[in-house]
Amino acid sequence: MSQTRRLSAFPAFFKVSDRMVAVFGNGAEAYAKVRLLRNTDARIVAFSDRPEADYRDFLATESIETVSTPFTAHQVEGAVLVFAATGDSAQDQAIVAAARAARIPANAVDQPDYCDFLTPALVNRAPVAVAIGTEGAGPVLAQMIRARVDQMLAPSLGRLASLADDYRHAVDRLVPKGVSRRVFWRRFFMGPVADSVEAGDLSAARRAAKRLFSSSGRAEGHVWLVGAGPGAEDLLTLRAQRVLMEADVIVYDALVPQAIVDMGRRDAERLSVGKRKNCHSKSQSEINCLLVRLGQEGKRVVRLKSGDPLVYGRAGEEMAALREAGISYEIVPGITSAFAAAADFDLPLTLRGVASSLIFTTGHDLTGDVLPDWARLAISGATVAVYMGRTVAASVAGRLMEAGLSPDTTVAVVENASRSDRRLFHGILRELPDLEGREDLAGPVMVIIGEAVAGANFERSEPLSARMAVVRQGMGTE
Repeated sequence: MSQTRRLSAFPAFFKVSDRMVAVFGNGAEAYAKVRLLRNTDARIVAFSDRPEADYRDFLATESIETVSTPFTAHQVEGAVLVFAATGDSAQDQAIVAAARAARIPANAVDQPDYCDFLTPALVNRAPVAVAIGTEGAGPVLAQMIRARVDQMLAPSLGRLASLADDYRHAVDRLVPKGVSRRVFWRRFFMGPVADSVEAGDLSAARRAAKRLFSSSGRAEGHVWLVGAGPGAEDLLTLRAQRVLMEADVIVYDALVPQAIVDMGRRDAERLSVGKRKNCHSKSQSEINCLLVRLGQEGKRVVRLKSGDPLVYGRAGEEMAALREAGISYEIVPGITSAFAAAADFDLPLTLRGVASSLIFTTGHDLTGDVLPDWARLAISGATVAVYMGRTVAASVAGRLMEAGLSPDTTVAVVENASRSDRRLFHGILRELPDLEGREDLAGPVMVIIGEAVAGANFERSEPLSARMAVVRQGMGTE
């Protein structure tokens, strides 16, 4: 087993409040360092004798102290940090030498040998800060990571941390050290207090904090019904990512990719409840009882569903059970598979002058004697998105053609929409029944039917008729 590589720089935070930080330079690099320092309340002094126009304007607008005389060694005196960003290697080295002689940590831009410290990519949620460094190996990578972390952290995180500081002394007095105190703070940062701060209701947050004190750290349960989207990890919403990191328990369906389940906290309990067609490891009533029990135990629960929880996700039954039990819950929408399938095909689900309405269905309601209203809409031009489409393809196609929809109506078929292993097919309505015999389609299949489908991009898909020809040829040779 290979040993983890050790860092060559120790991550640390310098205290700079009301203390002088010196930045030398006239151009973009000096400008960047000053902008970074503006995230702190340091006393920034810009040593700049000929600042470029945008830098000069920034210094004036932000009322930053500026010294316009050429560099001399005594200018570093009194600083706690020095940045050399003149763009002149020799000049930067001279500035660093002067700082080191005065025992002041210094940083020369793009000169690692003249850097006593490295500047990170910064995510600022003051008083919370996340610093990302690559030891100079990949500054662009650090910025990319910073962007992702910035999206994941709620903008209200700093306000929550500031509120926690208000209660710190009370917690020290009233809550015993050890497990009790850890539980209190965990519930503070991941419970109703945090929810109220995020909603901008500081009064409600303070009331929730007082309830935490009175309950001796006992927490109220909460359930999020979360849409995991069609499968691609990067189609998960930012809110879904956040609540996954807050959950004590993740209850997930079989169609949710493991990579998304793994986005939860490392110590979160993970419970698979199956819910795949013809292979349910738990019944819906058992899932309802599980969610209620976990909520009554004070757990923060993510109920993770493929697609969107409100589109064929049976969320209605779960919400009813939670309401009856008095467990609070929240819906976190996800991207439903129909939208992902349409995106895979560059397919306009509505098209001016062709299709002005969109129907979601599983197709199972076509098995009765009465033709559903949506089938009549399909005949009049609506686009139909059929979920779990492979097993009902024949009944959907047959009933629609019986009702008058042209057998030549264009259809698009997607297996594993949005995922790297997706497969795309195109054809016409009368070819659709052959899907039911396709044993090679093991993943979830979405079928889209309608005149608007003709506007899709079929360059990346294969014709349904090609498979039919191969099957018929094989039958003829037996």
